[in-house]
Order: sequence, then C-alpha cells, then structure tokens
Amino acid sequence: MFRIWAKIFKDNRLVKDTVICDGSDDTRTHKVFRALDEIIYQFDLGKPIWLDATVTEFQRHAKARFTQDNFVESVDFDYLELHVIEED
Repeated sequence: MFRIWAKIFKDNRLVKDTVICDGSDDTRTHKVFRALDEIIYQFDLGKPIWLDATVTEFQRHAKARFTQDNFVESVDFDYLELHVIEED
C-alpha cells in the first residue's frame, strides 16, 4: 500500500488534511501524480508546478512543500505539504 498525507497550512496551523491510498502495482511516480490529482480535486486547487527545489526535496525526504510560487493562481494558504507515510 502506498499512502500520501496532504496538509494545508495557514499561519502555522493545519487547516485541512487528507490521506490518499493507492494499492496499484504502478510506479512510485505515477502513484504520486495520481495522488496529487486526487488531492487538488478534494481541496479544489489548481495543479501546482513541480519546481526543481520541490522535486529535490521530495526525492530526499519523501516530503514536499508547495508554496504560492508553485501555483499559477493565488492561493489562500501558506503551503501545501505532501508526505509519503507508507510505501510498499
């Protein structure tokens, strides 16, 4: 089972969170992108851009933060954080 925890923070407080589970035999990258699609659907957000710093952070720590710089439209939170909490 592959699980990703998505959290939205504003003013250093957790505003929203969700956990996305994926039990498919697909690659880790595909699972992450599918989970991100589900997260932005649930939170009603635009799709964030994966900047080089975001990709590097995700590869090293299995955690990534998407700030205003990662979104084309304006967002009303400080950052969206993705954290892989379980990998198969």
